[in-house]
Amino acid sequence: MDLQAQQTSSQLSFNPPITGQESDVLTDEALAFLHKLATRFSHRVPELLDARAARQAQFDAGSIPDFLPETASIREEAWAIRGIPEDLQDRRLEITGPPERKMVINALNANVKVFMADFEDSFSPVWGPVLQGQRNLTDAISRTITYNNPSTGKHYALGDDPSVLICRVRGLHLKEKHVLLDGKPIPGALFDFGLYFFRNHKALLENGSGPYFYLPKLQAHQEAAWWNDVFCFAEDEFELSRGTIKATVLIETLPAVFEMDEILYSLKDHIVALNCGRWDYIFSYIKTFRNHPDRVLPDRQVVTMEKPFLNAYSRLLVRTCHRRGAMAMGGMAAFIPSKDPEKNAWVLDKITTDKSLEANNGHDGTWVAHPGLADTAKAVFDAALGDRKNQLDVTREQDAPITSKELTAPCEGDRTEDGMRHNIRVAVQYIEAWISGNGCVPIYGLMEDAATAEISRASIWQWIKHEKALSNGKTVTADFFRTCLAEEMTVLQEELGEDVFNRGKYVQAASLMEQLTTSDELADFLTLSGYELLD
Repeated sequence: MDLQAQQTSSQLSFNPPITGQESDVLTDEALAFLHKLATRFSHRVPELLDARAARQAQFDAGSIPDFLPETASIREEAWAIRGIPEDLQDRRLEITGPPERKMVINALNANVKVFMADFEDSFSPVWGPVLQGQRNLTDAISRTITYNNPSTGKHYALGDDPSVLICRVRGLHLKEKHVLLDGKPIPGALFDFGLYFFRNHKALLENGSGPYFYLPKLQAHQEAAWWNDVFCFAEDEFELSRGTIKATVLIETLPAVFEMDEILYSLKDHIVALNCGRWDYIFSYIKTFRNHPDRVLPDRQVVTMEKPFLNAYSRLLVRTCHRRGAMAMGGMAAFIPSKDPEKNAWVLDKITTDKSLEANNGHDGTWVAHPGLADTAKAVFDAALGDRKNQLDVTREQDAPITSKELTAPCEGDRTEDGMRHNIRVAVQYIEAWISGNGCVPIYGLMEDAATAEISRASIWQWIKHEKALSNGKTVTADFFRTCLAEEMTVLQEELGEDVFNRGKYVQAASLMEQLTTSDELADFLTLSGYELLD
């Protein structure tokens, strides 16, 4: 290591200190690059988060999101993104999941085009697994990854034609508390990006692919511009041509749907697609309108893509992306296969209906959470695409303009006590898993991640705040919620069994759920509170 690397890496501190077992990932050279990223870009993140808070204050005071008048020229002028690499032009089906070793192998071997390895919503960022996730992805890229199941003895290895790998980094709101710069935690996004890029860009390019990323939770084009600066800096550091790094941005916040052109423009050298992150988008709708009694959502189960505000979001994303030469990815099917044939047939029918809506709207591909659903979802897009790799030719130019009124329309549907109680059980079980180190959990036939748990707790918070009546006439209050929570904890104890319940962190999870749901202010993310409980 040269003197400059020594000087820069020494300015980062670690809590706890790096061990010998961690130094294979946290090499001096990798730390020198992380230090450069952190010193150049960390200080801007609080400014971006402050801007989010300022905008939310306007929504809390009664304003409604709308397209920005100051960026009208970007929306109206003709321009296009730089381009899409060959291995990202066919993304008809993607699978997502945490970067756990067996998951990585199974996902890369699945009947899909892309695997998104997720350090964000389906991952609980415990320090050891964060580093192991980086090892797993490097081993996958070098095609050396294997796994032996200690309980069954089954051997897992990579097939001959693995899917394309994309890494989803943490959102700007999340810190990496184990890595400090001047005594302050660095952004988790920079840690995830910096390590993955530094460790793998050469091998990825040699494999005919590249350093590809999913960027979550963006709320404004200024945040996209920050990422563009990060990408340009990384490319320049390693003498890579502009546009080597490619990104897909999740449009999973309500403010961002009004800035899709601006986000594409800010990242136009690097961006290849936008994605309908539907679950976080629903959560963001609740958050944005937390003070608006006329925009309180019904039961989570009835807020489907057929609802007008969600269908408008899907169609606008397709039109915006295709006009600029970018791809338009559909959202997650959270269902998982059932061993019961009748129930499984129902699940597959739901998948077909959901994916048909996306394909008919013009999306270029979609997501599933489980390999067992890949064939069903892929068949829908195979039929829609025919001989084409994507649907970039579907412009939707003849559509009537989609307005702010459509995108922010109230959502009709019942609020039920059963729905509320279901939300309580889902959120408590998910929070328990997350604070125990597992961010991707099958619960009641769905693969739950942080986004779906956020909907569950935020919906109840909003029902309490506005004292909404349920379909049975009961009014939702904090005391009524606490009564339901106590009763549903008894239900969970019976469902899970005494041993599982007592070994887990369910009481701690229920306490956090109560705190989040009855607080005066809606917490931005449950993972911020949960992260303090992680190692």
